[in-house]
Amino acid sequence: MATVFLPYALRKYADGAERVEIAAKTLGELIDNLEAAYPGTGDHLVEEGRLKPGLAAIVGHMATRRGLLQKLEPDTEVHFITAISGGSGVIDNSRN
Repeated sequence: MATVFLPYALRKYADGAERVEIAAKTLGELIDNLEAAYPGTGDHLVEEGRLKPGLAAIVGHMATRRGLLQKLEPDTEVHFITAISGGSGVIDNSRN
């Protein structure tokens, strides 16, 4: 089974659990099974058949680029995190 580390916003659906064990062969199946076990979680993770914009799934130690099609190993750790962006990309060295 995959170990799913729940973001704070989803813990209320799982009686406050920080992580849960879910059987699945793909990330999409994992989210479906997570929703079946903890109703309400899927709405926070999926929109129009894809991971919600601004949400990243970390499978093992890598961010998935395959989305819901990402295959899972039986003992995989899965983290859902809010994607972080921002900044201008310009470094201001004049303050040094």
